[in-house]
Amino acid sequence: MMHPSSPRARAIAVPAPAAIPLGALLPWAVFGLLLSVLMLYFVGAEQGAVSLISGHGVHEFVHDGRHLLGFPCH
Repeated sequence: MMHPSSPRARAIAVPAPAAIPLGALLPWAVFGLLLSVLMLYFVGAEQGAVSLISGHGVHEFVHDGRHLLGFPCH
């Protein structure tokens, strides 16, 4: 029970979130997809038969990620 001198709670109207138009969302979705494919390439295929970067730096950097995702590397 509330004390008689305490203020009463009032309902506050909260506006509904606006919908994001597809035209504004599509470029970000394409960017995210390209970034994901690039990351998957570097984790799964770089330093293999079709290597873009020479040396073992990329392999050592993503070594644990390869094992986590199930890619064989040795």
